[in-house]
Amino acid sequence: MNYVFDACALISYLNDESGSNIVDNLLKKAVEGEIDIYMSIVNLIEVHYANIRYLGQEQATVILENILSSPIHIVSTVSDAVFQQSSRIKAGYRCSLADAIGVATAIELDGQFVTSDHHELEAIERNETTHFVWLPSHPKK
Repeated sequence: MNYVFDACALISYLNDESGSNIVDNLLKKAVEGEIDIYMSIVNLIEVHYANIRYLGQEQATVILENILSSPIHIVSTVSDAVFQQSSRIKAGYRCSLADAIGVATAIELDGQFVTSDHHELEAIERNETTHFVWLPSHPKK
């Protein structure tokens, strides 16, 4: 089974917020080789710039190095399929470009998108074949 992390999923884990136990469980399964976890480079950029903003460059760099050595596979290119899907999703739904790319990555990998962005993404779940793992919503910073 494949899972694709949204930025908020990883941020909730890093900050030990509500839902971090779900992310922790998925990471443990990935270490054991039971599942694969992916994350679009665009969503990773969101995590990294938030860490720079709130923790400073030095601590953000350490966190980034830890993420890059974790079992999360970073998808650093946008395939033609993700390009087309994310464009269609962004045009059809009120979501960020990063979310559209993350959801399109989940579609391409036949995976579940792990997120807490209920408000932005529930319409996609209702109207598309994409599967979601919903984390509890958390306040935006």
